[in-house]
Amino acid sequence: MGQLQGKVAIITGAGSGFGEGIAKLFAKEGAQVVIADINKKAADRVAGEIGSVALSLQADVSSRADIDAMVKHTLEAFGGLDIVVNNAAITHKNQPMLDVDEEMFDRMFAVNVKSIYHMSQAVIPHMRQQKRGVILNIGSTAGIRPRPGLSWYNASKGAVNVLSKSMAVELGPDNIRVNAICPVMGVTGMFELFMGLPDTPENRAKFSSTIPLGRFCQPSDVAAAALYLASDAAEFITGVEFPVDGGRTI
Repeated sequence: MGQLQGKVAIITGAGSGFGEGIAKLFAKEGAQVVIADINKKAADRVAGEIGSVALSLQADVSSRADIDAMVKHTLEAFGGLDIVVNNAAITHKNQPMLDVDEEMFDRMFAVNVKSIYHMSQAVIPHMRQQKRGVILNIGSTAGIRPRPGLSWYNASKGAVNVLSKSMAVELGPDNIRVNAICPVMGVTGMFELFMGLPDTPENRAKFSSTIPLGRFCQPSDVAAAALYLASDAAEFITGVEFPVDGGRTI
């Protein structure tokens, strides 16, 4: 029997990258999974590769209406909701902080931070009613040990990391566990934006040399951490900033 047998999970931004890795491992471990992504075609692909235990939904996580519809659809389709992974995120290109325009700043905080506000409003009442739940927020090493050129993105992930701890303290009495997973850079859709340089072997080497284990983060790395933190094996773990970073934040 899988570690998440009988559980229902929503994973945002699950049409690619870390979210896709989490969704596939959760399904393999027995969960029914909702693949939510702003790109419906990407969500459909992942759900199709998983099979009947997956449901794909198009959602902009910065929209309360989209979040409410997603949660309603999940409860109707699967009859419950046990785990939420707030993974969807965007970044600005690596550049001087004064070069990031206000529109980009607002959009990034809406997707990276306000989305957790919307999701909390939508799912916490349900989790309180059933007296259990797990919320995993995908923060970042950027919120622990920032790289230059990503100041506003770093700030958004710092907010996610601290918010996760605050939520854990407030929701602990309701038996709702909240943890932040903090990956280092991975070769996902945002990789070149993080570097702010062309994706060449030389530029990759420059960044990977700052990671003691000598490689970038993979979706399987984040998925393994998410599986542990979502499972009953972590029933006494809440409020942690869990670096998945090959030693980068040391």
